[in-house]
Amino acid sequence: MLSRRDMLRSASAGAGFGYLAFLDLLARAGEGASANTLAARAGHHPAKAKRVIFVFMHGGPSQVDTWDYKPELEKRDGQELPFEPAKGTTVSRKLMRPLWKFQKHGESGIPVSELFPETAKHVDDLCVINSMHTEGQSHGQAVLKLHTGDIALSRPSVGSWVTYGLGTENQNLPGFVTVCPTRGHGGAQNYGNAFLPAAFQGTSIGAAGTPASSAQIKNANHPDLPPELQRQQLDFMQALNKEHAARAGADDRLEATAASYELAFRMQAAVPKVADLRDESKDTLKLYGIGEKPTDDFARQCLMARRFAEAGVRYIQVSHSFKWDQHGNIRQHEANARETDRPVAGLLADLKQRGLLKDTLVVWGGEFGRTPVSQGKDGRDHNPQGFTMWLAGGGVKGGCVHGATDEFGYHAVKDKVHMHDLHATILWLLGLDHEKLTYRHAGRDFRLTDVYGRVVKDLFA
Repeated sequence: MLSRRDMLRSASAGAGFGYLAFLDLLARAGEGASANTLAARAGHHPAKAKRVIFVFMHGGPSQVDTWDYKPELEKRDGQELPFEPAKGTTVSRKLMRPLWKFQKHGESGIPVSELFPETAKHVDDLCVINSMHTEGQSHGQAVLKLHTGDIALSRPSVGSWVTYGLGTENQNLPGFVTVCPTRGHGGAQNYGNAFLPAAFQGTSIGAAGTPASSAQIKNANHPDLPPELQRQQLDFMQALNKEHAARAGADDRLEATAASYELAFRMQAAVPKVADLRDESKDTLKLYGIGEKPTDDFARQCLMARRFAEAGVRYIQVSHSFKWDQHGNIRQHEANARETDRPVAGLLADLKQRGLLKDTLVVWGGEFGRTPVSQGKDGRDHNPQGFTMWLAGGGVKGGCVHGATDEFGYHAVKDKVHMHDLHATILWLLGLDHEKLTYRHAGRDFRLTDVYGRVVKDLFA
């Protein structure tokens, strides 16, 4: 087995040992550690979804160029915005039309930009929320708000809250996995456990800048001992633990520590197998765009997400890291879309044909949107006042558009959905009441949505 010191060092550094950080939990007095900390648990009410796949478009896709069609922008291109721009954004008031055409798709007739021709084929499975809004004019603030519910303070991530509330369906795998997570704008906080027990930290596989083809969990393999010798070492250690228990009496903490080593050993073997795509069919690889440019890298992330979901992981995130921040050249969105459109469409199709979409909630979006006014020649500034995210599967309405921004796509004005509302809704679909999912820390009860949030039941099928 790996040394205890190496495991704890990796966990505390946020190096990806969410499951081995379990040892840290067991070492702490008063945390109520037990051998079944990650055991699957029932929620507060019947769930519509069993798991979540969050597809993170880091940087902020422009809603008016992707999902939120605004004819008025076409008509008034180059004219002045008739009200003051949001505080903290570019001082420009020059309206800029969407640079890509929109067309209605599916039986629902939802307008989708030509940036996403493949995802548009699945529009009847999507619930498009055009009225998102949040806090945080900067990336750092908004990314933390999206991932943890707070713009600055250290709070547990959404995935950590989900696994804290529900555990995991597969005791050989982590409950929360993040593939190639972003390094900046929150970094490990975006999948961290904060004050929740360490067992609920996300397990990172690779990192931003690491090709998904070589993404792996750090220190998952012992450099000197093969698995059969590790097994013998573990058996010997467990025998010593039993002898000690026989002499000194039962000790819950000792038993939990011993169980954690068993858990770590099982996961060392299980995780690499799930992340290995070599046993997938040629048709499946083609569906996602694996082995082709420019889709290969993000396609591997999306296929790994399906494999982890199918294997029983509760919360999975994939990240298209910091490529959507176009202040000076919004046309870069085209390259971003070419990298992600087919893999995301492949994920939706694959989940559906395997019968997994009905109880897997897919969430797509960035930390905020972009302004309808120009920045520089043809860029757009940050816009947390109104933007788009979409949901699919997991009990939400398909072929649905919820809410609206104003006629320019600047501010959410109709059926507004705050980030706290989205978090409350995700938890509800998983069978968790955001007001009841609490953790006592520093003398008060904390929750993902703080003292805010409402469940947006209009999104439910």
